[in-house]
Amino acid sequence: MSTQHWKEIVAQKRQQRTESIPKEWILTNLPSQDTLNVIDFPESCGLLTELDIQITNTEVTLLLEKLAQGTWSAVEVTTAFAKRAIIAQQLVNCLTEIFVDKALARAAELDAHLKTTGKVVGPLHGLPISLKDQINVKGVDSTMGYVSWAFKPATKNAVLADILEANGAVLYVKTNIPQTLMWGETFNHVFGRTTNPYNRNLTSGGSSGGEGALVALKGCPIGVGSDIGGSVRIPSAFNGVYGLRGSYGRIPYGGCVNSLEGQDSILSVLGPLSNSIGGLKVFVKSVVDQKPWFVDPLAVRKPWNEEEYQLIEHGKGEKLCFGILWDDGITKPHPPVIRGLEETKKALLAAGHQVVDWKPLNHGEFYKAAGSIWSAAAAEDFRVSSAPTGEPVIETMDLSYEDVDAPPTESIPLFRPNPNGISSYELWQVQRRKRDLRQEYLDHWNATAVVTDTGRPVDAIISPCAAYVAPPHGMNKSAVYTTIWNVLDYVALVVPTGKFVDPVLDAPRPPHEFYSSVDKENYEFYKPETFKDAPITIQVVGRTLEEEAVIGMAEIVDAALKAYSPKL
Repeated sequence: MSTQHWKEIVAQKRQQRTESIPKEWILTNLPSQDTLNVIDFPESCGLLTELDIQITNTEVTLLLEKLAQGTWSAVEVTTAFAKRAIIAQQLVNCLTEIFVDKALARAAELDAHLKTTGKVVGPLHGLPISLKDQINVKGVDSTMGYVSWAFKPATKNAVLADILEANGAVLYVKTNIPQTLMWGETFNHVFGRTTNPYNRNLTSGGSSGGEGALVALKGCPIGVGSDIGGSVRIPSAFNGVYGLRGSYGRIPYGGCVNSLEGQDSILSVLGPLSNSIGGLKVFVKSVVDQKPWFVDPLAVRKPWNEEEYQLIEHGKGEKLCFGILWDDGITKPHPPVIRGLEETKKALLAAGHQVVDWKPLNHGEFYKAAGSIWSAAAAEDFRVSSAPTGEPVIETMDLSYEDVDAPPTESIPLFRPNPNGISSYELWQVQRRKRDLRQEYLDHWNATAVVTDTGRPVDAIISPCAAYVAPPHGMNKSAVYTTIWNVLDYVALVVPTGKFVDPVLDAPRPPHEFYSSVDKENYEFYKPETFKDAPITIQVVGRTLEEEAVIGMAEIVDAALKAYSPKL
């Protein structure tokens, strides 16, 4: 099909999105494009009422209490978050599908149920939840950034969408992603680019970049993303929100659309983003309590374990030992990232916990294995998905590529798929080595018992989320600080430090002895003014299927950071 044809489909799809926005919510006083930081604009734009602002600033657990008590109706709460989501869309282009009318009808049903029975439908009664574009909602498109998938609405809900609705949640918008999903930034031909609300010259991350930006602007209390190499955590980190990457199968994935389907060695997982750890906890608990393993054959049979959350196996949380990964031995992080790690260490020590240095083990081999596994047949997968309309496969996230008729500037993708693939035997050897690497890392972790004061191995790792904070568009060329935990299938949770790039505190440091040309390039890339206002975050990493414990330990880290820095 001709190039013109796929562009016509894009125009029709974008028009459909525009028409789905309530006309009275379209703003005429948007900030100019020169205004980079728009994080505070929603509350000053005039669209939100005082009640809307109060609702959207309320932490998830308290919000659920008010909904259950009938203090705020589901219609009021849904309206408030829907309005704020539409403001966010006009600021940073974070939404793909908008179905507010359907959501308000659902909210009204919930209000009627509560009024009639005096009981909530479930633990998420009346709570609006946004979904990454790939999570199917009946009657709504899941384009995943492919033009050829437009105007093909899902015939049924994904398993997770069914579970959320059974728990009383209100689904109302879906959020933007990169074409193919396999990018740490968010741009596709269908819906365009999502920008960072703290600095619109910077990326919102990917592939759940729409979710990250929407949560940061408080357009939803909980958003759901997916993560195969950092796609929940990178947007969480770059937008300064909390985000959880759980282990394979803990949150049901059935019924979603995806890239690289059939690749079962490093699995994509679904995970929540929120402005509080409480939001992450209530999401995970409410989902696994619905016993998803009875409707998704790949879901892990593990209900919520309160003892694990209470950290019974980790000294009841009274004195923990954290290992800090300062760098992976390949790329040293930029000054703001190092400052975030340093301040986290001080906060944990002040709170009475032990902190030791975490020594990386074979991280380069993990990265190489991940790239080989993902790229084994990726090029063909992308060609098959894009071929029906003839749209080009995106090869760079550079700004220049927004004009698809212009040749893109040189920019290295997150990984380059092998155009010819590799043999099954070659793939098996990579997967075998990955298995052995996981065993070596497990032994490495267990051996840390000799350096802790607790007699236990290190309880959790504090890690950078990336070698930099949110970079300019087209410049997120690596996801190694998140990918390592995907290959290991470790649980990882992003915690904002409450700090932002400061040109004085984060001045360039003297050159170190570079690990490689990549490390040298990363060092030279850093200019404080380039990263103005970018949030600083860290990851709390635990072992496989330790979601409850990681949430509990992340709460301790979060509390320590807030207690140590009263200005947070």
